[in-house]
Amino acid sequence: MPPYIPFMLSFIGLGLWDERDITIKALEEARKCDKVYAEFYTSKMGVETEKIERMIGKKITVLEREEVEDGEKLLEEAEKLHVCLLTAGDPMAATTHVDLRIRAIERGIKTKVYHGISIVSASASLLGLQIYKFGRVASIVKPSENYFPLSPYDVIKENTMAGMHSLLLLDISDECMEANEAMELLLEMEKRKKGGIITTDTLVAVVARVSSDDALARAGYIKDLIKEDFGRTPHSLIIPGKLHFMEAKALVTIAKAPKEIMNLVI
Repeated sequence: MPPYIPFMLSFIGLGLWDERDITIKALEEARKCDKVYAEFYTSKMGVETEKIERMIGKKITVLEREEVEDGEKLLEEAEKLHVCLLTAGDPMAATTHVDLRIRAIERGIKTKVYHGISIVSASASLLGLQIYKFGRVASIVKPSENYFPLSPYDVIKENTMAGMHSLLLLDISDECMEANEAMELLLEMEKRKKGGIITTDTLVAVVARVSSDDALARAGYIKDLIKEDFGRTPHSLIIPGKLHFMEAKALVTIAKAPKEIMNLVI
């Protein structure tokens, strides 16, 4: 066994749904820590924090976004204690966590990363899409009176022109955004940008509650899926690019996409 380090900062990925998604190695690490912190503003879990506490056997202090971005509380404690930060998904998927790790290393604090299931790979796997054919990831946020970001449209356009798939992460800031609302926002973006990228006939895939016992994978045209009920959140959207024969077959077989998409394969 590696030697026990009395002070360090560990980044632990919890996975996507419940307390059972954590790896054995990560669980062992969390149980050794003097202080256990968590943040759920970058991604939410499908269970309450109390269930994760019972699994680990330690009290979890949930940090606000500002506390993680500032990072001083974590870094100061990690200079004298064994501290860990729990996050949903994979911890290094968030730029804030990468920055925090860099700052810890610069201060002479030992760090270690315990990876978890990421929506980036899991959504592709659930649908049968090839992970290396995904382009840039974009986030769709809820618009406000004077704020309607169009950057997701530009990412989708860039990916589509290159034949790549687009993973779209949906807003979780207040209530988790449903896939139906996200599709409506994409159509509104098309009205404003007029790039001919998103129409009601655009093929789209929805994944919901990934890693749960009732995880859902569904694919079809926006005009059909926009009316469907995908159940509890979190939801994510994928706009497929050019499809390999096996990808198209997977969408038809696994996600109930229209069989006619088999005519679109490369």
